[in-house]
Amino acid sequence: MVDRSMAVKSFLVLLLPVALVLLAGSRPAAAQLEEGYYSKTCPNVETIVREEMEKIIFAAPSLAGPLLRLHFHDCFVRGCDASVLLNSTEGNMAERDAKPNKSLRGFSSVERVKAKLEAACPNTVSCADVLTLMARDAVVLAKGPFWSVTLGRRDGRVSSATEAADQLPPSYGDIPLLTKIFATKGLDLKDLVVLSGAHTLGTAHCPSYANRLYNFSGAYHADPSLDSEYADRLRMRCKSVDDKAMLSEMDPGSYKTFDTSYYRHVSKRRGLFQSDAALLTDATTKEYVQRIATGKFDDEFFGDFSESMIKMGNVGVLTRVEGEIRKKCYIVN
Repeated sequence: MVDRSMAVKSFLVLLLPVALVLLAGSRPAAAQLEEGYYSKTCPNVETIVREEMEKIIFAAPSLAGPLLRLHFHDCFVRGCDASVLLNSTEGNMAERDAKPNKSLRGFSSVERVKAKLEAACPNTVSCADVLTLMARDAVVLAKGPFWSVTLGRRDGRVSSATEAADQLPPSYGDIPLLTKIFATKGLDLKDLVVLSGAHTLGTAHCPSYANRLYNFSGAYHADPSLDSEYADRLRMRCKSVDDKAMLSEMDPGSYKTFDTSYYRHVSKRRGLFQSDAALLTDATTKEYVQRIATGKFDDEFFGDFSESMIKMGNVGVLTRVEGEIRKKCYIVN
């Protein structure tokens, strides 16, 4: 049995200097977020978002994963400021056009919800808050947990494809690289293994995992950390590393439902990405994967996921007079 508390303590000691600097800069802004922030200016904001989200997910259940991913990719670059939603301009390539973001979906759904809010409460609710609420509701509507969302974020005016390429956690990441990236956002090892559980929703394009199937490391036909039968099934869908059209479910058989089956796949060496497989290479993350994979701790995972999403939703937020409230999420005012 792994001494989980000692492993976590050791990890935190290593990250403490970085974490203290990050938290010193992020706490004041996060503290200015609050439940009921729009109670006077747009009291029905959560109802409007939820009702529109119900229509969106009913029509396209597969959008739950992409909308959650949009929020994740937003928060890891410049914080949760809706910069991922901005279009590129003649003089600037925005985040959404960075290579890691080429497969992002759900932008039109965000605009649809934002338009409803603009009709009800003009120039009031930020796109950053809209995206945060939509991500929460996407999880809930996929049968996942509910958590309270504090509001008051404002929208950024800068979006850089270069920053997105440099700062987003890569699908090929190992534990040292991923923990370093997460630490820069004030997120720890537990947040890493918990937020990886978001891969229970959605699909992935072939190029994001094909390197595990063909000429891996120049020494193996496939990544040896990948179950061979699963690799064979993946090769039937992904014919080459350049096959951009084909999609694979990140949580086979359950990709539209938020549950713990992702961890069961990972525990059997059937995680789609190298970053999924990496969770079995660290004692702390491996213990968490194997415990949740038993199916006996679903409530624990739901609670942990809610806590980690709240932490992530507070990363680098703009508040008060910072940034702006965009009229349309894809362009600055």
